[in-house]
This record gives sequence, C-alpha cells and structure tokens, in this order.
Amino acid sequence: MKTIVAAFASVAILAGAFASPSAAQAPVSSQSANPIVDFQGLAQVLRAGGNVILVRHGATFSNQADLDPFTFTDVAKQRNLNDKGKELAKAFGEAIRAAGIPVGKVYTSKFNRAYETAQLAGFKTIETTVDLSEGGLVVTPDENTRRAEALRTMLTKAPAPAKNDILITHKPNIIDALGKDWFDVKEGEASIFKPEAGTYHLLARVQMTDWPRIASPDR
Repeated sequence: MKTIVAAFASVAILAGAFASPSAAQAPVSSQSANPIVDFQGLAQVLRAGGNVILVRHGATFSNQADLDPFTFTDVAKQRNLNDKGKELAKAFGEAIRAAGIPVGKVYTSKFNRAYETAQLAGFKTIETTVDLSEGGLVVTPDENTRRAEALRTMLTKAPAPAKNDILITHKPNIIDALGKDWFDVKEGEASIFKPEAGTYHLLARVQMTDWPRIASPDR
C-alpha cells in the first residue's frame, strides 16, 4: 500500500494550501513520487494538536452493497467492515493512544462502517452526521454538492487547543470535496490537514496499516 507523508522540518506546516471553501473548487495537490517518510516528525505534529484527520472508513466486504441507503439503522442491509477492517480499526485507535495523540471531536457518517471504525478505535464521544454520509445516486446532485461543501468547511475548523479532530467518511465524499487526486484513496486511509485562517493545508496521507509506525517510528 502507498504511504504518503511529507517531510517535516521542525514540526513546520507543510504541503499545498487549499483556498477557503467559498473561494475555490480546485483540489489540494496530493503528494506523490518518492516522499520522505518521517513517522517521528508526524507523531510530533499530531501530539501538538491542531489538526483534522480525515479518514475513509475501514476495509469492508466487497460483495456487499447498501440495499437500503435511506435507513441508516438497518445495518444488515449495508456494506459493513470485514474482519480486517475491524482489526485495523482497533489497531488505529491503539496506535493513536500509544503515540500520545490527543483526540478532540470525532464525527462520522451515519453508515455503520464509518461509525464502527470510530467505535472499534475506542473513541469515546462520536457524533454521526449526514454531512459525512455517502449520498451518490440516492440523493440529488445539489445534496452531494452541499455535503462536499460541508466537508470542506469541517476541514477549515480548528480543533480545541491541543486536540486533533477526526472525521470518518466515504470515498465519494472525499473525492467530491478534495478532487481527483484522492481518486485512489484506500479504505482506512487518513488525510491529515492543518486548518489555518479559513484554509486547510495537507500535511500527510497515511494508510491505516502504518499507524503503529507513527506510535513506534522504529518499527
């Protein structure tokens, strides 16, 4: 799996800026070829707080579909986490705690695969919101656009002091909000952003399998 992490210079804020949601629709540029992987630097940045961690829900059963996407409570008719997804969600939360990364607010889609990712990670206060829920063809184009705008707005909001907020959503929402550079976003992948003065800056993209390396950079 591809891990994309920026080089960190004295815990500086790096990577491309994204204009405020009302100003532009151009996507953030994702970092690509031959990145410098610095898990220790990333851990430092996250321990300092002030970041938003945007996560695509964990691994799911590829032979399942959302048969009743209007009824969020009917889990049996949704695509759900598989065993790998559950295992990695738990490891994700364990690594967050082992690394001493402070977690503030946690928001997820109303679909179970997103909520369960947060729950298995051990996050205590989880708020579900339609703004992070997958819409696709079952909602109007206007509603998909509204949700993309809502996600971008959430990325501009600074967490409480010395905290990191976590958003767990779906691939279509991420692509709609951030653009084609996220077309390859994997299940469980996190994009870490720094909100600042109404904008947000991409710091890193990290696969869920690599969070233990953030907790223990020498692994």
